[in-house]
Amino acid sequence: MGQLILLVIFFVVWITDSFVFKYSTFLIQYVSNYIRVPIALIILVISGLLAWAGLKIVFGEIKEEPQVIITGVFSIVRHPIYLSLILFYLGFILLSLSLLSTLVWFIIIIFYYMISRYEEKLLTQRFRSAYEEYKKKVPMLFPIKLPH
Repeated sequence: MGQLILLVIFFVVWITDSFVFKYSTFLIQYVSNYIRVPIALIILVISGLLAWAGLKIVFGEIKEEPQVIITGVFSIVRHPIYLSLILFYLGFILLSLSLLSTLVWFIIIIFYYMISRYEEKLLTQRFRSAYEEYKKKVPMLFPIKLPH
């Protein structure tokens, strides 16, 4: 439900700021459409492919016994579907450079981080050392390994 609420809030802010009031889209005058639009489209395509690949792995195969998924996009990040949604919003932000939408986007990132932490607690309880080992090898949301 939280994801749906944030989606609606984001698009209400993005549409009203980008096309109605244009309150925080002043940066658009400094970055050409020929730069912004192709980059945004590439990010949106990557977002779609990432979501498709993650959902296909999770829901496309019948598994006899639940296990930690470590293949495909799950070998790059532990939450590829959440990453795809973060990139989806970024693609729309790049289309209009709405700073208000960017603020909502940061809230969305925090929301997905909190959901990820909660899910990981459940997964650690269920799969114990297998999930702990997976967490050591694969970053959570962004394919960058940060030092501890």
